[in-house]
Amino acid sequence: MNLPELGAFLRTRRDRIRPAEVGLPTGPRRRVPGLRREEVAQLAGLSADYYTELERGSAKNGVQPSTQTLAALARALRLNGDERDHLFHLAERPVPPSAHGPSAHVQPALLGLLDRLSNTPVRVITDLHETLVENDLALTLLGKSPAHRGPEASFVYRWFTDPQAREIYPPEDHPHHSRVFVADLQAAAARRGRDAEVTKMVAVLRRRSQEFAALWDTHDVAVRRMDHKRIVHPLLGVIELDCYNLLSEDGRQRLLWFTAPPGSPGAEQLELLSVVGTQELGLTQGMPPEWSAAK
Repeated sequence: MNLPELGAFLRTRRDRIRPAEVGLPTGPRRRVPGLRREEVAQLAGLSADYYTELERGSAKNGVQPSTQTLAALARALRLNGDERDHLFHLAERPVPPSAHGPSAHVQPALLGLLDRLSNTPVRVITDLHETLVENDLALTLLGKSPAHRGPEASFVYRWFTDPQAREIYPPEDHPHHSRVFVADLQAAAARRGRDAEVTKMVAVLRRRSQEFAALWDTHDVAVRRMDHKRIVHPLLGVIELDCYNLLSEDGRQRLLWFTAPPGSPGAEQLELLSVVGTQELGLTQGMPPEWSAAK
């Protein structure tokens, strides 16, 4: 059980809730904008001393929150589904029903869907954003993924360590993508538990990127399931698309596909991509290295 991370997560969730949101009076002498520890304990039906020890992340008194305690805290802190799952993962407790090592072999169900989606860009990635397989349209749209091993195989890792990787998105969109990547990685790290691969990646990113370290310390968590993206293509300019994610049952792999509303500029650009094709776009020759390394 990762008590320090569990305590830090509870503290950040407590700080963001205003008393009025849970029916508590604000009061003139309140020194913190969020809830007090004793207020969270009251809402969850716990003793103030027990909750304080839990938030401090101290194991000296043998703090071991039960499934019932975690569920009560999730309700008291108004956690969404991803945050609730994250809480259970940090406590190393089974995630309640209705919640949700990357393998070199693509899960058959995802591969079958990829084969059927021939008219839209599709890619299968791991929960660490390592590309496993993609169709020709995804290659045309996003460029070829670099043949890295280790942490560099992850686009999230390259996002925070290689400035060229960011050229796939307009600069004004970078802060949004940074937040989304880190929140998604938080969920993956907790789901994997004491996984050496993700532990090493997070440790290296914290050392190499101040931006990553600051975002990681917010403890925000959200599995990425849908996003609106503006992709910078070397020939067609900025393409606005919706990106959807279909997660495998264990959450370790996901199918990404890109689409746009019929009649929109993005839809017309996708049609143009399919007409022009990979060879004509010069993916194997003449493309700038930053685009061929992007995702």
